Amino acid sequence: MEESSMPLKPHCLILSYPSQGHINPMLQFAKRLLHKGVKVTLVTTKSISKTLHGSSTCTSIPLEVISDGFDSGGIGAAGSPEAYLERFWKVGPETLSELVERLIFRGPPPTCIVYDSFLPWALDVARKFKLVGAAFFTMSCAVNSVFYHCQKGWLEVPVKKQVLLPGMPPLEPHDMPSLLCDLATYPGFTGMLVNQFSNLDKVDWVLCNTAYELDPEVADWFMKILPFRTIGPTVPSTYLDSRLEQDKEYGFSIFEPDHDTTMRWLSTKPKGSVVYVSFGSMAELKTDQMHELAMGLKRSNCYFLWVVRSSEAEKLPQGFANCTETSQKGLIVTWCPQLEVLVHEALGLFVTHCGWNSTLEALSLGVPMLAIPQWTDQATNAKYIMDVWKMGLRPLVDEERGVVTSEEIEHCLRKVMEEETRKKMKENAGKWRKITKDAVGEGGSSDRNIEEFVAKLGART
Repeated sequence: MEESSMPLKPHCLILSYPSQGHINPMLQFAKRLLHKGVKVTLVTTKSISKTLHGSSTCTSIPLEVISDGFDSGGIGAAGSPEAYLERFWKVGPETLSELVERLIFRGPPPTCIVYDSFLPWALDVARKFKLVGAAFFTMSCAVNSVFYHCQKGWLEVPVKKQVLLPGMPPLEPHDMPSLLCDLATYPGFTGMLVNQFSNLDKVDWVLCNTAYELDPEVADWFMKILPFRTIGPTVPSTYLDSRLEQDKEYGFSIFEPDHDTTMRWLSTKPKGSVVYVSFGSMAELKTDQMHELAMGLKRSNCYFLWVVRSSEAEKLPQGFANCTETSQKGLIVTWCPQLEVLVHEALGLFVTHCGWNSTLEALSLGVPMLAIPQWTDQATNAKYIMDVWKMGLRPLVDEERGVVTSEEIEHCLRKVMEEETRKKMKENAGKWRKITKDAVGEGGSSDRNIEEFVAKLGART
């Protein structure tokens, strides 16, 4: 058959919100589509693209950019989240439309826009060009359900009492996404999180970065009212099913990891002895909380690897990073290869902010967690980590000070690192690791859903 007469492949534009935690899962989904014969193009903003460090794993996925209205500095140049979102919501649709027009002219033309649910205006662009529109949710089923109920007016906010939602355990106010308990904290982000559900009645697909088996009752509830499918976890294939060759990392990173120092240090530590501490790419801890965490780690006498971003380093206790006790027991780095750390035999526990990507990675790799959520969806994820998946503990917060004390951190670290407690958690961890691996493996729940998506795209081409 001549090339000109061959049927066109479906071509998906994968539009991510400009942050590391949103680029990673959408890029992994793009790799899955590429593996199944779909042409994919990753799209993000000019501002974030200038900070990305690429790797060889992404050479087959082209990157295109649109404008958020702050091409030189992104959200940091906007003055406030509200100003950033207002400008992005005006400029984004215009420049996305211009990109689609260029690709139609240049070829191959896009047939679908898979857009981050934070950017619901992308559906209007898809409709304008008669493309398939698929919303991609980077948070868990449970969290999506909470925000969906809020958008529909079925949930009274601010939340001040126990909440009962379909298919979910009872949620106390401290288990809810923080923005729904304190609406004034981040008003711009609160609106964005709720409004991501505003036009789902018009979308062709709703894709969620989770495995069906992690939250089946909520997934079933969504499937009754929306074209909802689970397609995750979007963790590099090497750590799950190994069907994508050399897929050991996400591929684009805002931060450069201190790989050699980290892995050399880990290799000198006994099996299961290291506490790994990371609060992700965005969470900003109070100075008081940083001090309590530092003292808790010190008192526990555990080996610890602590990721402290450069922007957070000044919050450490004076002299802590360079003192003799820290150098003997701990290593502090500005960033590290988290997946390689989580699978290392020296690792015993993950102290996490409970961002959904980190939670999915720990679930997929069978790592017990100490859950210290900071904001937005993280408290709900922590509830599931402790009470549903039974993969870890959540330290109590000192209500007067609003922090987890060093004494509480020390107590929880010692408890989780005890042989009997760790054995129970590791058993649960092993169960969830198999479940997530099977979900993305050939014929698994997520794999079948991706196959269905690809087949429907092919039928539309």
